[in-house]
Amino acid sequence: MNIRTVKNTEVNKLVEIWYEGSLIAHDFIDKNYWKSQQTEMAEKYIPMSETYVVSNEKDVVGFVSMMDHYLAALFIDVKHQGGGYGKGLLDFIKRQRENIQLKVYKRNKKAVDFYLKNGFVIKEETLDEQTSEKEFLMEWEKG
Repeated sequence: MNIRTVKNTEVNKLVEIWYEGSLIAHDFIDKNYWKSQQTEMAEKYIPMSETYVVSNEKDVVGFVSMMDHYLAALFIDVKHQGGGYGKGLLDFIKRQRENIQLKVYKRNKKAVDFYLKNGFVIKEETLDEQTSEKEFLMEWEKG
């Protein structure tokens, strides 16, 4: 498992991983919403974030994007989920931060469970204005 800073040439690959992952993890949200966000991910969100990719021997299989202490995105290619890449990226970021906050859709049970298992706690339940879906604000602090 190799973790490094993203290269500009890899942004489209990350958007692909994000899009495919979002459709599956957030099947309760209209797929046109995710489609409409692709350009912004490529041109705005990923470039303005501190982004790291994780790769196996051949390919980039996932990424994490941070905005200061806010975990804006953590996505692993659907074909590589369950292989420890998400935990590897999360542990990598935890070594660089004293605390991390994130928001996750309440109905994305797999992600909620992943973050709880990795030391995050639910701070509050909020409503995502764009999708009208309930989400949890979660936080981790270095122990």
